[in-house]
Amino acid sequence: MPKLNDFTVKAQDGRKVSLEAYSGKVVLIVNTATGCGLTPQYQGLQELYDTYNEQGFAILDFPCNQFMNQAPGTADEINNFCQLNYQTTFPRFAKIKVNGKEASPLFTWLKEETRGPLGKAIEWNFAKFLIDREGKVIKRFSSKTEPASLKTDIEKYL
Repeated sequence: MPKLNDFTVKAQDGRKVSLEAYSGKVVLIVNTATGCGLTPQYQGLQELYDTYNEQGFAILDFPCNQFMNQAPGTADEINNFCQLNYQTTFPRFAKIKVNGKEASPLFTWLKEETRGPLGKAIEWNFAKFLIDREGKVIKRFSSKTEPASLKTDIEKYL
């Protein structure tokens, strides 16, 4: 049975990054976009990160341009936007695909473990997956779920 630390993803500069670095942490994985109606959720995500990071909580941000091209731009442009507008400090990785034949193996695994509004498929940007300290997917939240409403679930697993 795969776990989070079994996966390797690409950093924004193309380097391979093992998610083993997040072993033992409670992790929230989110596919994001800078030009989406849900983009203001970055603020709530940063608030969660600020509140719980020192207790062993991490957020992994995966920009995704698959939904109406709402994550245009280079890694630098996306970083600048997020830092200037939402002061984000959690890790952001290279752009990925979350659905279809070219979907990231990480997101393929996340979708196999939990279902959302469209079954296995990810419905839109800002779908969220909560991973426990053992690296197992515990819960999936829809794109429309506000980050603040995840507090109880996060606290339960910290």
